[in-house]
Order: sequence, then C-alpha cells, then structure tokens
Amino acid sequence: MAAEIKKEIQLEIAHVLFTDIVGYSKLPIHQQRAVVERLNEIVRGTDEFQAAETAGRLIKIPTGDGITLVFYHSPEAPVECALEISRALKKHPELQLRMGVHSGPVSGVIDATGKANVAGAGINIAQRVMDCGDAGHILLSKHVTEDLEQYPHWQPHLHELGECEVKHGVHVSVVNLYTAELGNPAVPEKLKAARVAAAAAAVPEKSIAVLPFENRSRDPDNAYFADGIQDEILTRLSKIADLKVISRISTQHYKSAPENLPEIARQLGVAHILEGRVQKSGDAVRVNVQLIKAANDSHLWADTFDRKLTDIFSVESEVAKAIADQLRAHLSGREEQVIAAKPTDNPEAYDAYLRGLAYNLKTGSTPANDLAAQKYLREAVRLDPKFALSWALLSYVDSNGYITLTLQPTVALREEAQQAAETALSLQPNLGEALHAKGFYHYACLKDYDTAVHYFEQARQFLPNSSQIPESLAYVTRRRGQWERSESYFNEAERLDPRNVTLLSQHAVSYITLRRFPEALRKLDQVLNITPDDVDTLALKAAIAQAEGDLPRAAALLAPLHPNADDSQALETQVYQAILERRPAQIIPRLKEILTKPDPALGYLNGELRFWLGWAQEVAGDHAAAQESWRQARSELESFLKEQPENSQLIDDLALTNMGLGDKAAALALSEQAMAANPIEKDALTGPIPIEILARVAAQAGEPDRAIAALQKLLSIPYAGPLYGNVLPLTPALLRLDPMFDPLRNDPRFQKLAASPAPEAADK
Repeated sequence: MAAEIKKEIQLEIAHVLFTDIVGYSKLPIHQQRAVVERLNEIVRGTDEFQAAETAGRLIKIPTGDGITLVFYHSPEAPVECALEISRALKKHPELQLRMGVHSGPVSGVIDATGKANVAGAGINIAQRVMDCGDAGHILLSKHVTEDLEQYPHWQPHLHELGECEVKHGVHVSVVNLYTAELGNPAVPEKLKAARVAAAAAAVPEKSIAVLPFENRSRDPDNAYFADGIQDEILTRLSKIADLKVISRISTQHYKSAPENLPEIARQLGVAHILEGRVQKSGDAVRVNVQLIKAANDSHLWADTFDRKLTDIFSVESEVAKAIADQLRAHLSGREEQVIAAKPTDNPEAYDAYLRGLAYNLKTGSTPANDLAAQKYLREAVRLDPKFALSWALLSYVDSNGYITLTLQPTVALREEAQQAAETALSLQPNLGEALHAKGFYHYACLKDYDTAVHYFEQARQFLPNSSQIPESLAYVTRRRGQWERSESYFNEAERLDPRNVTLLSQHAVSYITLRRFPEALRKLDQVLNITPDDVDTLALKAAIAQAEGDLPRAAALLAPLHPNADDSQALETQVYQAILERRPAQIIPRLKEILTKPDPALGYLNGELRFWLGWAQEVAGDHAAAQESWRQARSELESFLKEQPENSQLIDDLALTNMGLGDKAAALALSEQAMAANPIEKDALTGPIPIEILARVAAQAGEPDRAIAALQKLLSIPYAGPLYGNVLPLTPALLRLDPMFDPLRNDPRFQKLAASPAPEAADK
C-alpha cells in the first residue's frame, strides 16, 4: 500500500460536511444527473475545497444524492465551505440542499477501486445532524459548535435548536448556523413537530386560563369593572403554587365565550378554561362563572353570586377557592390567607383602582394610558392610604413610565415611584406585587441591578405564576449584557404568558439589538398573529428592512400606516424612511400639521419631533427652514432638561439639534455628558447610544477620526439605537444610506465599514 494512502486512512479526528439534495429521489433520472453535476461544480469551486485538496487533506465521497467532504485541518473548514455553497446556491433555486457538520473520529478504508475512503462515527453523526434539517439548513453538532464558540466572529451565527430524534431513537443536539443572508433561520419541521408533541404532552392537569369576563351591565362604561373582577380572580389563582395560571395579558385578546375552546387551550398550554359574566347595577353585582375542561368542552363547575359592592371580595375569594378544589390543587396556609385577603375596605378606592388597572392592562404602554392609570391609582390611595396593592401598582406604573419614557422622567416621578413602593411594603411586607414594584424601581430608576434582582427573587416566592418576574429579570440581564441569560428569562416568561404582545415585542427588541434580524421578524410575526395590523409592530418590521438596506420593503410596510404623535416610533420610522430615500418633502407637511397643535402629554417628545422636522427640511434643501425648526427644538428641549437631568434621550436630542445648528462645542459636550451619565459598563443596552450620537456629531463637525473610531466600535457590539424608539443599532446598510454620514463617504475607512457584511453582534 502506498505510503500516502496509509497516511490518509489512519485513525484521525476529521471535520465532516455531509450534504443531501432535498427531493432528489422524486426527480427524473436526467434531472438527478444534472443537479448532482451542478452541485459538484459548486463544491469544487469553493476556496475551502481547493485549499484542502491542494494540501492533500481532503476526501470527497459521492453519496448519490449529495457529497460528503472530510476535512482534516480545522473545524472551521467545513463550516466555511457550507456557507460558500449556500451563497452559490442563491443563483440555483432548483438545487435544494441541506447540510450537516460534525467533528469526530473516522477510520480509513480502501474501497473497491483501491482508493482511500473513510467511515466511522464522524461520518455517521454528520449525516444524522443533517437529517434533522430541511432545504437550506446548515446544521452543526454540539461538538462542532463548542469548537466554533471559541471564535467571536462565529458566535452570533450559532442558534441552538435542542435535541432532535434520529434513527433508532438516537438523540443528537443540533445548532442552526445562519447569517442575515445565508442558511435557513426557520426551525426545522422535524424539531417543530417534536416541540408541538412535547408541548401537548406537557400540559399539566392543574392548569387554567381565565378568559375576559363579559360585561352584562347596561352601561358599557362598566367594562372596566368586569375586567377588574376577572383580574382579581386570576390574581388569587396565580398565587397558588400548585397551579399553572396564564396571565391576563395573554388571554385578553380572546372573546368572553369563544367557540374554539380546545384550540385556545392548546395555544395557551392549559387544560382548563374559566369563563364569566359580570352585571353591575348601582351597588349590586351579579357574577356568573363556569369552569370548563377544554379537551372535551365539558363543564366541571358553575355558580352565580349576587352581592353588594362592599362584599365583592368574598366572590373573588370563593371562586378562586372553588376552582382550586375542583383542580385538586394543594393550598398552603399562607395561600389560603392570600386568597381570602381583602385589599381595601373602601369601595370607592377599589373602583378607582380597577379603573387604573384597566388602563395599565391595555395593550402597549402609551403616554395617554399611563397618565390615566396614574391618575386613578393616585385617587385610590388618596381614598384609602392603606391600600397596599394600589400603592404597588402606582409605583410600577411610575417606574415603567420612567424607563420607557411614556411618562416624563422627572425627579418627581422617580421619587413618587420610590415612595409608593416603600409605602406598599411597609403596609404589607409579604405582598408579592410590592416586592416586585420595589425591585422594578431599583432597576428602572436607579440602575441598581443587584438590589433589583434581590427583590425580584423575593417576589417570586409570592407570585409563582407571574410572568413579570422572569420578564423583569430578562430586562436586568439584558442591561448587564448577559444576552444568553436574558434570552433564557424571556423564554421562561413566554411559557407563563405565551400571547403577551409586550413580552414578545421586547424579545424581538433583544434580537434587533443583537442584529439577529430573522429571529426578530419571527417574534414580530407572532405579535401580528395576535394583534393584526399593529402600527408599532409593522413599523419595527420596516425599521429592520431599513437596517438591511431594503428600502422598497420598508416603504411597502409603512405606506398603509397613519401614526399620530403619540405613535412616535412609527411616525419617526416614516420620517427616517423619507430621509433615507432622500425624498423628505412628502413627510414635512405631516410633521408641521402635528406640531401646530402639540400634545402637552408628550412633553419633550414634541421637541424631538421638531428636530426630525429640521432634519427633513435640511435634506430637502431648505436650510433656512431647518435652522428655524432646530432653534425651536433646542428651546423646547432645554425647557425640560432641568426637571429631567437623567433623560439620556433628551440629552441626545439636544446634541443632534446643536449639531444641526452648527454649535459643535455644545453638541460634543452633550455627547460626552451622556456617555459619562450612562456608560456601557453600566448599561449594555443603551450605554452605547451616546457613542452613536458622538459618531453623528463628529461626522458633521469635520472630525472623521473620532467618527470612524466610534463607528468601528458600534458595528462590533449589540445595542439599542437612538433613532425611532431606541431600538435599531447601526448597520453597514444604514451607513450607506444615512445622510448624516455623507461627509465621510470619501474616507476609505468609512467605505470599508459601509461595504462590510451585515454584522450580528456577539451575544455572549
């Protein structure tokens, strides 16, 4: 035997790329031959194939309906080869290929022709990994993934799928490799089917969803009361650890008495449904409830309660206790006390609380909803200063409005959030909602993440079914740059609250931050399946299209939308689209119309919109009008700065406005002030925003070195960008399109950044 053959066939660790033409057996013979020849041609044309073959460290094994390549140099070689094949296949849609990669031991054999060949676990597992995929998939074994994870440039492209069952009941752990342009981001059908089956098998018997209660009152304005009774019953149930209870936010999109209960139960992952009707007349209330086993639509229990408003809490307690008995849920002594608790003795305070709660539960946090919730909750605690539950909700509304900027983030708002949380805890130290509110205050208002986590973990003991706890932990870990942990918490929250559109949207924001746009789009499509035609969701999809440089797709998504000033994310996305297209004249009249009668509830956001008006006018060539708009914007924004000294978005707006006015020193000083106030080390999500502002200011101010250095950093990290809703990070496509970077276009360093492939920021 020749020495070179002996060398090739000795036992070694090899890196295997196994490929398979999907649908090959269904093709006519002449087409089979043609697609195999085309595949051979594509594979032989890859750099990795040619380099390995030249070095004598490659074995090619024809498999009839594909090709197996065995590399010996590096685990990166088969993966690079797979990506290059995937890129070439874009020109040949008739050739549907799936690929699997594994590193493992192979042993040499001599085939009938006397040529060196290989067999062994390395080959077999690569084939099993590939078998899990569909057309377009590049699947990796866990072993290969662990090797690639050592290299930062691979990390963003590796997406874990879990275990897949293959031949003989064997399970392999697989990871999906894809980029923004290559591979297939969809979950393989084999894994999708397995997940559905597992989900069905995993539905616990002691699980329930409480559907919206029907308002039977003559006055339609009493709908808030029916919502409140539903929520109070659900809240009591959710504090029973032995039950799985789905959040109201996931159930509120359903009808009160829908016909397709088994399908709804499947969507929510529960075995039982509670339906109800509420009729309120004066101080009298009638509540009808019925418990249904979803699988066969059988009624397990029903009752009617006629009570006075002053005795409504006994109804909520009795219903919760009866359901727990029907589902044979174990109740601890503490849980029995919680179920029987009466949050207030004041009916007027309770009514105000229910009104505030109804506004807080509305889909999407807006200035109008948050202000209304705040007003009624303040009234509730004024009427009953010992109403701990209302104090807790008031604190949460304040803190959430402070960090999302749906309320003006003033020092006074922050202080009210603190005082309300502390009052709630002093009244009821073991109230889960109060503990959560205190934690959320530390997270949202102070960025004190350690203390926030401490309170969230305490709250978890008293709120075992609350999706708010893992959701809040997802936000904290995201700010800390712990992207994988944040992802895990989002997944946990979604299991408890599978149709919570705010939760799904925020999960999408995380993917956008990481520039994992295909996954973000899938989350946003989940939102649209629940709330079709949602303006903010469609605008976010359009923003992703902008980030990918696909302005026609973005325009098609934005065209049907007619947002108002309080839909600032959607409105600013439309303005940015017109600016990127260099055709802003169409949007200028709309902005002027809105700013003619500014909404006082929007506070500094009116000044932000005036900045956008100036930018649009400048791009349209009307320099004088732009200068006037920016002068007004600066005046409006500065008037809010004293009360909102920590509002980083306000400071960023002022920096950009001063840049437009040519005040380079003020713009740079504001950028640096924002960086010092919110460093990346403290906030991985929004900490990089001032660096983008600095890049924009420096580009316009004739400081290309500072601008390029900032852009180089920004393209290598995840972050939420400063434009339209604090979401979208810069991408090479946006560098190519955004007029603010025009002064850098002739700089070779900028050209290199703008021409680079779409990045995905490392998520570790």
